[in-house]
Amino acid sequence: MVDGFPYEVPEEYQSMPLLKGRATVDMKVKVKDNPNADEFMFRIVLDGYSAPVTAGNFLDLVQRHFYDGMEIQRADGFVVQTGDPEGPAEGFIDPSTEKTRTIPLEIMVNGEKSPFYGATLEELGLYKAQTRLPFNAFGTMAMARDEFENNSASSQVFWLLKESELTPSNANILDGRYAVFGYVTENEDYLADLKVGDVIESIQVVSGLDNLVNPSYKIAR
Repeated sequence: MVDGFPYEVPEEYQSMPLLKGRATVDMKVKVKDNPNADEFMFRIVLDGYSAPVTAGNFLDLVQRHFYDGMEIQRADGFVVQTGDPEGPAEGFIDPSTEKTRTIPLEIMVNGEKSPFYGATLEELGLYKAQTRLPFNAFGTMAMARDEFENNSASSQVFWLLKESELTPSNANILDGRYAVFGYVTENEDYLADLKVGDVIESIQVVSGLDNLVNPSYKIAR
């Protein structure tokens, strides 16, 4: 699958962890104040065909156990968010550089052979373009970033909690501005039950790890 990847990632990003294909992970979350459950298991499918840099970065962090033991940090009825580590850093500090590892904004548009990097679709003037991975499903997964810095995403991720009727694709404030790289495909409805302070017990790869190119977790822990 890796050999048959349909396009080249731009040279400046080729050494980053890249997911050249799909991967599936299971996220187990321990919940505190829920009378009906102690934990939820969410299955997430990552789409490296449409977002190789974004999905590769996340899968690399999963393999580093970066998210294990981390709390849900935002749950406001619109999104559920996590990924901000303890301490002053707002993202993942790469031990090999001692700096925050950031990734470019990565948006794939229908009809294009490869993603656009570093710019929102609005900035590119593509007002009517349809994103390949739209914010159209409950449990759409995307990278959080600084609102005014396109290439500032690192480790903070969020899941959309809106039904598709309320957020029609490409008619909302998120499409083309934030990088979607996967969807929760099992138990996504339970995302709405998560609260700030619930703990991600683990995220484990189910399949597709062999599609991860340039994994950094093997170099340094």
